[in-house]
Amino acid sequence: MSTDHDRRLLLPAAVGSRISPARSPFVAARIGVAIAVTVTICFVTGLISHWIQHPPDWFRWPAHPIWLYRVTQGTHVISGVITIPLVLVKLWSVYPRLFARPAIGGPVRLAERGSIAVLVAAMLFQLATGLFNIAQFYAWRFFFTTTHYAMAYVAFGALAIHLAVKLPTVRAALGGAAVSGSGSEGRPGEQTVSRRTVLGAAAVSAGLAGLSVAGQSVPWLRRLSVLAPRSGMGPLGVPVNRTATQASVTERALDPGYRLAVSVARGCRTFSRTELARLPQTTVDLPISCVEGWSVSARWTGVRLRDLLAAVGDYRGGPVGFRSLESVGLYNSSTLPHNFAIDDATLVALRLNGSDLDVDHGYPCRLIAPNRPGVLQTKWLSAIEALG
Repeated sequence: MSTDHDRRLLLPAAVGSRISPARSPFVAARIGVAIAVTVTICFVTGLISHWIQHPPDWFRWPAHPIWLYRVTQGTHVISGVITIPLVLVKLWSVYPRLFARPAIGGPVRLAERGSIAVLVAAMLFQLATGLFNIAQFYAWRFFFTTTHYAMAYVAFGALAIHLAVKLPTVRAALGGAAVSGSGSEGRPGEQTVSRRTVLGAAAVSAGLAGLSVAGQSVPWLRRLSVLAPRSGMGPLGVPVNRTATQASVTERALDPGYRLAVSVARGCRTFSRTELARLPQTTVDLPISCVEGWSVSARWTGVRLRDLLAAVGDYRGGPVGFRSLESVGLYNSSTLPHNFAIDDATLVALRLNGSDLDVDHGYPCRLIAPNRPGVLQTKWLSAIEALG
């Protein structure tokens, strides 16, 4: 395995003489392994979230357990946030190699440097835009969901290729723990940061970063999650991503003449909110979980969807479509798969935590189903249609 001295010989003297021994394969390899783990977790859970919202023909997502999406999406956001300090430490540890000789070299070296540039750029893009998304701060014109999804393949693929190329170096660095030790190995009389200190600082920073947002998904951590954008505060104890004012539906939602249109095969009927409230009511405890990583457990009361469809006509199975009073926007409609439509816990909800729905939570009625992203739990319902 190459030593720190061997590496310095590849660098300009002015640079090599100032390189901390902690900037070594010993540190870079261990941080790289940690990044590979967190990025893999983030990538897999991100795919799950995207496929739930935009399901391929082969994809099936279960209605139970009701907490599964809460766990996968919370894990997605937490693992992404944990990756941020790890990537910064990794860049710190390998930064001097940007000055290694030769600056360009042959085609192989040029290709290696180009692949690293793609990896770094894609990773920083994913982490930065993901962090802005959980805060709902969009300083760009592109559509976040599709762009983030596409770039996830670029980042993960570049990371996989980089690890494959560097596997011999990583193995040598990991296997050299006993030789390299944990000391600073600096020049005599020089005060340097030890490798153990760098790795410890990286671990602590990653832990604190994850803890700073974990309270969005883990209730007992909410008091410690100082950077969590949403942690349970909101009307009736549930956060709100999009208000009635933002959706331009307040007037129509509060209109006394409101009617919900429900259609099944050879049957169509409209319901006022009062008529909905007269139907048999069911109360369920379900978490509402959003793609930004926050989730809150709540008690919902309303009409079971399957009972509402049966009150109109013969529901023959298949997906069910929902439309909102919101006339524009990407999520003013949703489609509920058959297994969710017939589930006991799927409601056209009228009440939340013992009170009538707040208008920002979807009054006069909204969809609530188990194990679904909040963005697909359509609010301010105007129509329901059996599509099978």
